[in-house]
Amino acid sequence: MARKKIALIGAGNIGGELANMLVSKQLGDVVLFDIPQKENFAKGKALDLEQASALSGSDSRVTGSSNWADCAGADVLIITAGIPRKPGQSRDDLVATNLPIIRSVADNAKKYCPNAFSIVVSNPLDAMVYEFQRRTGFASAKVAGMAGALDSARYQLFLAREAGVSVKDVRALVLGGHGDDMVPISSATTINGVPVDRLIAKDKLDAIIARTRGGGGEIVSLMGTSAYYAPAAGAIAMAEAYLLDQKRLMACAALLDGQYGYRDLYLGVPVIVGAGGIEKIVDISLTADEKAALEKSASSVRKVVEVVKNAAQ
Repeated sequence: MARKKIALIGAGNIGGELANMLVSKQLGDVVLFDIPQKENFAKGKALDLEQASALSGSDSRVTGSSNWADCAGADVLIITAGIPRKPGQSRDDLVATNLPIIRSVADNAKKYCPNAFSIVVSNPLDAMVYEFQRRTGFASAKVAGMAGALDSARYQLFLAREAGVSVKDVRALVLGGHGDDMVPISSATTINGVPVDRLIAKDKLDAIIARTRGGGGEIVSLMGTSAYYAPAAGAIAMAEAYLLDQKRLMACAALLDGQYGYRDLYLGVPVIVGAGGIEKIVDISLTADEKAALEKSASSVRKVVEVVKNAAQ
């Protein structure tokens, strides 16, 4: 059986880390794609990774390119193209710059990668994945946004550090939009089955929720640019679940059709990811406070989506 093909659209910090993780896990051959002005950069990064793979023992191939034809037939498409956040910016501030980029990516994906499972990482995430799916016309099960996996990981880490337990034993979900009003679901959070509020006091838990919501901004303020290790790990978890039919239950931005009371909106919700892509959206019970917080988050997403809808085509 031929190796799977994964096309990474954007060869920057996240793209490079994605390629590194894909090669390390030997999930398939990788195309590291970027615009013509950055083609040599993509080729150089690809060559560097291939040379490293000779030491690690990976047989995955990595190709740098600015030609969409090299992405043709990809099984998975991971889109990081666009500018990252800078200090003082919100994710929504990136709409004007990243919208034409995601539209160009969508047009080429429709032509060259019609059967791929597409994972959008570009910000503002919920609006960009909405526009990508709308413009390509791909089945909603095959288009997902990587946000919940990252936000849940941040929440999981902070909880583990506060409780003094292994991150492996924390089960955490963060739903809603990928923004400052995302919704960590404490009612569904456990430490190996033990409700989190049994091990972490409410004031500490509230502080962790606030830190999770500002987790991306915290890193931007420290580094001067967006995170890349953890976002890449989140996208890889989704790609791996699809390629290996793992049936993972994780939080991803999915197109809702009545679930949680929303329609025609990409929002972070629990989903099962397997060989069919987003195979099921899982509707969980929320507390009254969590429902209100989710509505606030959904309202924020809607506002950005409306900007996208009204922008010139």
